[in-house]
Formats: sequence, C-alpha cells, structure tokens
Amino acid sequence: MPMLALIHTVATLPAVFQPLVRQALPGWSSFNILDESLLQHTIRDGALSNRTKQRLAQYVFSAADAGADAIVVTCSTLGNAVDSIASITSVPLFRIDQGMANEAVRKAQRIGVLATLPSTLEPTGTMIRNAARTADRNCIIVEKLCDGAFGRLTAGDPAAHDAMVVDGFTTLALQTELIILAQASMARALKALDHTQVPYLTSPEPGIAHVAKELAALST
Repeated sequence: MPMLALIHTVATLPAVFQPLVRQALPGWSSFNILDESLLQHTIRDGALSNRTKQRLAQYVFSAADAGADAIVVTCSTLGNAVDSIASITSVPLFRIDQGMANEAVRKAQRIGVLATLPSTLEPTGTMIRNAARTADRNCIIVEKLCDGAFGRLTAGDPAAHDAMVVDGFTTLALQTELIILAQASMARALKALDHTQVPYLTSPEPGIAHVAKELAALST
C-alpha cells in the first residue's frame, strides 16, 4: 500500500485531513509530521526565512526516507518553500492550496483573497495568479488582510478573530465573485452566518482532491 506523508504546522490539522485522505485516497495509508514552530517563526520573522525553508526541506527528506511515496505540506504560508523544494525531492511533493487555486480560476474572474497573516497573503495571491496564467484565464485578484485577527485567535480570543474575518469577508464580497480563505482556520468564523454574499473556498478538500487526481495520473 502506498503511503502519503502530511507535514503540518497547526496541531488541529491532522484530525481535519485524516478523513479527507481516507475518502480521496482509499488505497493509501498516511502519516503526519507536525512542527508548529515552522509557522511561528515565519510569523515572528515577518517572512519565510532561508532557515525555515531548510528545516522544511529536512522534514520532506525525512518523510521520503520514512517510506512516503508522496508528500503534502498543509500550511499555505510555506507554499513558496514547497515550490523550491519540489524539484529536488525523490517523491511527488504538493502544496495544499494548489487545488483551491485551480478551482477558483475555473469558477470566477474576480477572485478575492482573504488572509489573517501577511506571510500567507502574498504566496496565496501569487499561486492564484499562476493558476490563472496556466489556465489561460484573465482573472482579477483582490487581496485583503484581516490585520491582527490571527493574533487574537492565538491569544485565546476567537470571538474577536471571527468578527474581524466576517468584517473582512463582507467588505471583500462587494468587490468579488468568489473568495479564497488563505487560512483554513478562517472558515469557522463564517459558519455562524446564515448565508454569505459570495461563495468561498478553503484549501483542505480541493487540495486533497487535487493530490488524488495528480497521483492517479502518475500511476497510469
């Protein structure tokens, strides 16, 4: 049975991804690697440092050495590092937000990107622009940062985080046809709404669906 490794930076994410992997890749087993400091250091530094990129690469190589036949990095903030590491890995390496970006450019022309971390806003916007270019789609990307919201969440004030996300979403919805949530943790804020003005996407489900599609294509 082939094996998928998932590298996480948030402790709650293994439980989110396990059922998605079982459903999308029933013939695969999986294991998780968790290091919250990868994200914490990027937030502290204000950007993805070379040292963090190197540490992520070590986890990727370790996962391959442990028997992984494919690897997924579930943190969007680390997306640019994943792109640079992919060319030197011995197994397929995926960033979780690729499927979300592909779906967004198929469904909409005016796409909003909502983030609670500046370090995630830039790589997510870049990925969507690249996906639009690959799909030959003339998409307009509108970015908005809910500045300070992630800090409120980590400080134990989820209500303040959720209010800031809802406010940012409402503002961005007036300018766009579809909104990308750069952090999967943002979706919880919108669940309290009876309805949203425009549809939105998060990375886990389309991300794993994309991985399953790519792996199926590689096996044929």
